[in-house]
Amino acid sequence: MRKLKLIWDFRGPQASKTAEHHLIHLKEYIEIEKLNIPITGIEHLSEMHSIAYIVVDEANMKPLRDALKPHRGQVYAP
Repeated sequence: MRKLKLIWDFRGPQASKTAEHHLIHLKEYIEIEKLNIPITGIEHLSEMHSIAYIVVDEANMKPLRDALKPHRGQVYAP
C-alpha cells in the first residue's frame, strides 16, 4: 500500500520552533484518536523553512487531511 506524507510548512525566523511545537499537537491528536501512525517528524529545510509531517496509508488519508488540514502532501519514500 502506498504511503503519503502530510506536510505542514512553517517559514520565518521561528520556523523550527513552530514545527517542533506543531508536531507535539499532531502526536496528541494521534494518541487521542488512537491512530496507528508511527512515522512522524520534523525537517529543517533551511534556516527560515521547517516542516512537520506524518506518514499515513493512502487509504486513510482523506479523513486525516480533512481533519488536520495539512498544507501539502507527497508520496512517502523512506
